[in-house]
Amino acid sequence: MKTDLKGLNARETEEWAVDNGLEPYRGKQIRHWLMNRLAASCDEMRNLPKAVRALVEEAAIISPLEEVKTVASEDGTRKHLLRLHDGHLIESVLIPERDHLTLCISSQAGCAMGCRFCETGKQGLNRNLSPSEIIEQVILAKRSLEDPERLRNIVLMGMGEPLANYDAVMKAVGNLIAEDGMNFSHRKITLSTCGLVPEMERLGRDITVNLAVSLNAADNATRTSLMPVNRKYPLEMLIPACRKFPLPNRRMITFEYILINGINDRDQDALRLSRLLSGLRAKINLIALNASPGSEMSAPSMDRILHFQEILIKHHFTAIIRKSKGRDIRAACGQLTGGVVVGREE
Repeated sequence: MKTDLKGLNARETEEWAVDNGLEPYRGKQIRHWLMNRLAASCDEMRNLPKAVRALVEEAAIISPLEEVKTVASEDGTRKHLLRLHDGHLIESVLIPERDHLTLCISSQAGCAMGCRFCETGKQGLNRNLSPSEIIEQVILAKRSLEDPERLRNIVLMGMGEPLANYDAVMKAVGNLIAEDGMNFSHRKITLSTCGLVPEMERLGRDITVNLAVSLNAADNATRTSLMPVNRKYPLEMLIPACRKFPLPNRRMITFEYILINGINDRDQDALRLSRLLSGLRAKINLIALNASPGSEMSAPSMDRILHFQEILIKHHFTAIIRKSKGRDIRAACGQLTGGVVVGREE
């Protein structure tokens, strides 16, 4: 069976080389071509002898994902539809920022968490992604850019719950931040979770990345109605885990709060949120609901959103209204389905 080399760390790549009759340094060379030079085929690995390239071609998988389609938003966002080897579809989103690019990547095909405001959750979980399928999304995005170095930020906020695919995500992140991997700064990697408390505790011990918690309500009744995970890990478990999460100097936990008209956007909700997060090194991202067609829920007015933000600011929180990019191509928060891709094709 062929080995998917992008799913291996540096030591494992060298071991693979030795197991296939090569010197260990050949493993380092191959890893450099895949992770740093973004090689799409063995033919590009020009400093390898022809016989070594032939062996890699025969024994290894170079590209585990198929690019199906890429569409562009009027705001510059690009959504990539990608096919896995078994036919399942996933999406990643390339988001333009002022002086760099951010890539939102998926960790699962589908999602089992069932959050009411999220289109991904409505399809259920198809399967976990492998480490190479996670990191290949970054490599494909970089290959599509004239200046790959503009891609500086990676957010695991696409399809799936990253901490429900813990081992694969950790291995992929390890390759993203390794100096002999893709060499991203750990300060530029953000992992978003709906609040799997035991895995949050493991994450804090195992690796340093930015943590974002999808909160969306400051009382258990409302949060449970929106996010079934709250039945297993209610606020009484989640918030203490956030307080214990190790934060390097000046880092904060980002709390994502999707504002839904008449459900979690009232003054008392803002006051309750202020009390809940009191004393935490917290930044709050306020996101207007991206409602799907036919949804019984809707976004609040901008006046209501601004008033909600004002209450939080008065209570000394950093509260930012996040404009959802890529809405016209269904690439915004909660809109990824791995289905029909709309928009201007590139």
